[in-house]
Amino acid sequence: MKEKKRLSTSGEPIVWASPFAVLKNVALPPAPEAGSSIDPRDVPPIAQRKNRGRVDILRQTAHRGGKTVTIVTGFTGIGQAEQMTLAREIQKACGTGGTVKEGQIEIQGDQREVVARILTKAGFRPVFAGG
Repeated sequence: MKEKKRLSTSGEPIVWASPFAVLKNVALPPAPEAGSSIDPRDVPPIAQRKNRGRVDILRQTAHRGGKTVTIVTGFTGIGQAEQMTLAREIQKACGTGGTVKEGQIEIQGDQREVVARILTKAGFRPVFAGG
């Protein structure tokens, strides 16, 4: 049976060696930001790319309590980080909120013209689809 080490209660300093002390001397890469596994800053600027393909711009109110939402779908060859960067740029231009869900960008309100202008600038060919 292993003998237990007892800590002194007489007030003398405790000698303790941290198991993580070895890591102080090891060069580790910086930790990613909490809550985000994708860093949108690693994506090159959007305006540098051309001929990115067709994307559909939809206006939808179904299942949203009567609120209108602009949805951009049909992205091919574009990653989640780039979609987040593009969505953030659209949100700033429209002055509204939005999100990226299931490969689609959703922007609050009927913002089809502004979204089309930004997507054209980013090299996509926007097409108004649906109602």
